[in-house]
Order: sequence, then structure tokens, then C-alpha cells
Amino acid sequence: MIDRRHIGMALRPAVLAIERGRLRFFAQAIGETDPVYLDETAARAAGYPDLPAPPTFLFAAELDAGSIVAMLDELGIPLDRILHGEQGFTYRAPVCAGDTVTVTARISDIYARKGGALEFIVKDATVTNQHGTEVAAMRSVIVVRN
Repeated sequence: MIDRRHIGMALRPAVLAIERGRLRFFAQAIGETDPVYLDETAARAAGYPDLPAPPTFLFAAELDAGSIVAMLDELGIPLDRILHGEQGFTYRAPVCAGDTVTVTARISDIYARKGGALEFIVKDATVTNQHGTEVAAMRSVIVVRN
């Protein structure tokens, strides 16, 4: 069983520079066809200063920084026992190419189901840009198979 004393544990902050090429690559990888995500002219015509990040892109910051893997290591959970259970985003301001975001996350809950066969780690995160403005909040649930 995952020790519930880890509730409240802060993860290592993740910093990600938002690059135009990476945004385009991500948009193409998820099948996005809206030119706002692929063409700077279309993005500017829509009122953005540059290409905006597609909706689920911010999750990449924590993955790139290794924050989630470090958390699992600290909890003693092997990667082959986890499943991605849930992901939610609340957006407060656009994130665009040229921005740098910082993701600050913590474990907000740990609970078990099915007599402990499945455990759930709930992680909440705040995303701020280079100006200190909160641009998003994220919640994810990681399922651990025992």
C-alpha cells in the first residue's frame, strides 16, 4: 500500500520553454487541423501573439522534467505497475510559443479500491508563465496495479 503520509508531498517544479516547432509537432501528432495551432498568421488573426499550445500540451512539462518519474521512484512504484487514469485542465490564460511555464504540483490524495488491488494517486498542479501569472490548473490521477 502506498503510504498516505505522502499526501501533500510537493513534486520538483517543472519548467518548459514553449517552442513553436514543438507546438506544431504536438498538434500534428494529436491530429489537430485547426490552422490556429499550426500557422502563426492564423494564430495572430485569432488574437494570439504566436501559436497557442493545444489543450493537453501542458502535461508535457512534467513529463519532460521527469517530475512524475521522480515521484513514482520516491513512492517506490515501478513504472510497469501504473496506468494513466484521468487528466483534467482548467485554463485561465493562453499559453503561446515564446512563453516559459512552470508547473508546481503536489499529491493531493491517495486512496485504494478493490481491496487494495488498485491504488490511486491524485496530483494537482498549478501552471504559471514567465510573468508569474497562473495560466492553468491540472489534475491527474495515476492508477497503480498491485
